[in-house]
Amino acid sequence: MKQKIIIETAAISGHTLLLTTDHSINGLIPAEQILVDSDNHTFIYLMEDQEDYTYIVLPESIWPSLKTASTQKLQVHIRANEEQIELKNFNDEFEYILSNIKGNSNYGDKLVTKVEEFF
Repeated sequence: MKQKIIIETAAISGHTLLLTTDHSINGLIPAEQILVDSDNHTFIYLMEDQEDYTYIVLPESIWPSLKTASTQKLQVHIRANEEQIELKNFNDEFEYILSNIKGNSNYGDKLVTKVEEFF
């Protein structure tokens, strides 16, 4: 089973969006890809280690920060305690997934409507 790390808070600091979690991110490498969990209305940034992928779950509660990061082209980092990793290619991937969701019922009508209204 894939490990899921849920982002608990998001805050903008300078030119960076900091996504915070209490789970260890040691050894994780950005996979530079964003997926969608239509059932839970979340975005998922993929990270990997030597054995498997880890899902960085971006819940609806942080969508305002994601929108700001996207429109202002901020760097996006994940932070856990003293560890911090840049989520490379985040903005390009996020823009791509948003454009793919809009008007696409394959993601489920409820998610499509939420994304279209919010972003």
